[in-house]
Amino acid sequence: MLYRFNSRATPPFVMLEVHARQMFDIIGKAPAPKGVITVEQMPAAIAALETAMQREATNVHNDDDYAVEGHDNEAEKHHIGIRQRGAPLLHMLKDSLADKKDVTWEV
Repeated sequence: MLYRFNSRATPPFVMLEVHARQMFDIIGKAPAPKGVITVEQMPAAIAALETAMQREATNVHNDDDYAVEGHDNEAEKHHIGIRQRGAPLLHMLKDSLADKKDVTWEV
């Protein structure tokens, strides 16, 4: 299943369910089939994503609170982390906050 994120301030993007659920967990949203991050909620969501990205940069992936799955040492070299997966959402949130536009998602 894919989640499609939309905002009137930015182009849309899609994310696999497993990764979208990880982002929802970080920003404190329920992974519903449809939802919204309001302008008022964006500063907290941005801060949560940035904190998770910083925390991941200092931790070994297998100790990461938001890890999707475990990896062995060889796979760790190719791991795509929160910093890469969360970047589109973080940019969308920042641009949407600047333009005062809500971010929505749907399955």
